[in-house]
Amino acid sequence: MNTEWGDQQLRLSEHVSVLRGNDNGKYPSGNSLLIHGRRECVIIDPSLDVVNRGGAPAPVDAILNSHAHEDHLAGNSLFPDARVHIHQNDLAGVQSIDGLMEVYGFEGEGRREFEKIVVEEFHFAPRADAVGFQDGTVFDLGQVKAEAVHLPGHTRGHSGFRISDGVFFLSDIDLTGFGPYYGDVWSDLEDFEASLRQVRDEDADFYVTFHHKGVIEGRADFLTLLDQFAAIIPRRHEAMLEFLQEPHTIEEMAARRFIYRPHIQSPFADQVERRCAFLHLQRMQSRHEVQEVEPGRFQRTTPTG
Repeated sequence: MNTEWGDQQLRLSEHVSVLRGNDNGKYPSGNSLLIHGRRECVIIDPSLDVVNRGGAPAPVDAILNSHAHEDHLAGNSLFPDARVHIHQNDLAGVQSIDGLMEVYGFEGEGRREFEKIVVEEFHFAPRADAVGFQDGTVFDLGQVKAEAVHLPGHTRGHSGFRISDGVFFLSDIDLTGFGPYYGDVWSDLEDFEASLRQVRDEDADFYVTFHHKGVIEGRADFLTLLDQFAAIIPRRHEAMLEFLQEPHTIEEMAARRFIYRPHIQSPFADQVERRCAFLHLQRMQSRHEVQEVEPGRFQRTTPTG
């Protein structure tokens, strides 16, 4: 399936191109990576833009999904004959719609609504034949290799890819001003921070994010953006602690909006806010920063000096 991408295809090396999404990959769009080796061609995270353009600019033999989220799986349905690979921890999210909903943690009416969005707007097609990879799995395409780097936290299986042409695909360590996303049931705050520390060691000519930033050239700029991105987590934490000067429930924390802007009102945002508040409360309790003053209500402890 060949389509013309023109200026939206940015070649980074002899073998690697970025298929740039609308608005530099702003959600629901994304920046996909095309790796064309001597033996095989793979696409990493075929985006909604790949669907809207009718395919990739080269025949695709295999799909590498960085993790199981709707915007990263949107183009899988375009390539029914291509093999699908994803980290084994996120495999269920590609194999069935029920598995994908488990990743998010939706229940009840919210789940049914989001299932409809995922199928109708993001073209989700179950791939029971998908194969799970592990950290360090190498895909040798002939003259170029892609190595999976497990970077959990965003999801349990979230992974980047180290490509032998000097390109590192960061996926949803996207270095945006929104900050790290850890709002699903399969998200983990501690794992996300560990992945941010781990990825600092990656030395590449180009770093590619699925959203917003797109292509970052050079390690110095990458580290600056990474530090700014990581700093958002402690800022959120301090803002929540300040709010807990008075007793509040998780629902009240969610309504206050520490992740999204206050005007964002949706069941999805509510769930994300609740999950993030829960994870930060876990951290606060482990640090003895808050106490449960009555069932389900938490307040900042008074520092002793």
